[in-house]
Amino acid sequence: TFFFILSNAPASRTAEMASMSTAHSLTCSAPLPLLHLRPHPNPNSFRLLRRATQRRNQAFLASMSLDSPEKPTKLVTFLGKGGSGKTTAAVLAAQFYAKEGLRTCLVIHSQDLTAEYLMGCKIGASPILCNENLSAVRLETTKMLLEPLDRMKKADASINLTQGILEGVVGEELGVLPGMDSIFAAFEVEKLINFLGRKRNYSNREFDVIVYDGISTEETLRVIGAAERARWYLKYVRNMADKTDIGRLTAPSFLKLMYEAIRSNGGSVDGRMSTELWDDIEQSLQKASASFIDPSKFSCYLVIDPSRPTSINSALRYWGCAIQAGIQVSGAFGFALQSSISSAETAEKKISPLAFALVPYLSTDSPVNWDATLGALSDKAKNILHSLGSSTQSLVTFDRAKKTVTLFMPGFDKSEIKLYQVR
Repeated sequence: TFFFILSNAPASRTAEMASMSTAHSLTCSAPLPLLHLRPHPNPNSFRLLRRATQRRNQAFLASMSLDSPEKPTKLVTFLGKGGSGKTTAAVLAAQFYAKEGLRTCLVIHSQDLTAEYLMGCKIGASPILCNENLSAVRLETTKMLLEPLDRMKKADASINLTQGILEGVVGEELGVLPGMDSIFAAFEVEKLINFLGRKRNYSNREFDVIVYDGISTEETLRVIGAAERARWYLKYVRNMADKTDIGRLTAPSFLKLMYEAIRSNGGSVDGRMSTELWDDIEQSLQKASASFIDPSKFSCYLVIDPSRPTSINSALRYWGCAIQAGIQVSGAFGFALQSSISSAETAEKKISPLAFALVPYLSTDSPVNWDATLGALSDKAKNILHSLGSSTQSLVTFDRAKKTVTLFMPGFDKSEIKLYQVR
């Protein structure tokens, strides 16, 4: 265990490191009331989840289950090093869920054609039915930004904020800036899954399962953590809008414009106060954030090439990153040839206690016989895909008697974890 000794002095904000025995857990000793959730510019900073936040998320989950008695659409995604089989695992999972009778949509957010070869069909910007219960779609950011822009133009026409300048913007001429992929992917996935809990006719729900294959693992984690991170920015922006002269002057119009751009549930903001809009946005983000801790709405898996040590180490690292994003990893899969079974056993030991299963190796050199491939799946692999029997690892353990907090943090060295005391 990593031991981080935090000074008891109230002004201290540094963590003193002591001893180490494993690479999965970090233990810190500190006055527990001083440990708070706080964003930090260092991407490796681990933010302790306060018990109040956990209770709030649980309350949201309870209220959402009361409002939506029907089984919600579930999001499934995969994390792993490039070349480890992340896209292949996504296609395999989509085929499996469809075979189980679940209406499934495979969402690809890259120009990689691997999914097309494996699926045996052309994947475009609109969902296409590939076989029974299975559809596929490719997200293209240049097209996804057109709908929000159109809504902004309509909102601007009513509030006249830009005095007609926005109307002259041609969406097809706009390029994609860094960061746009994650932002618009989050909006598009939310439209398919309805994490925000908007009321809609359940009979019109298109899919039971959405399998999302992002541009990269880093981008996927940003999409997953977007709602929680946005809440922090919202708090500071709202504070600036309420307490500064320029904020009080300009915020109402800008707020209505942006609210119209991101909403997708119809209705109008006319007659609504700024306070109502701020509260509505915050509650929506909180609902989305809480959904990622609900196993009936979200599952995340690691993908490993057991024959490559770098793939195993990267998977451990991404596991730690997923924890920092506030999500639980439900299991891990390994694509391995028969000759590398011993490597698979080594990989399984390294990622313990996470559930691990080997899946058939798939090649893009020839069409895939999906009936044979799915028939070869082990019961263990099927149970993991159904999120059955997956152990829930305690991420943060409080010991008030010893005044310690133990953090479960795979893949990270003790020197990379920064803990802070906030008065």
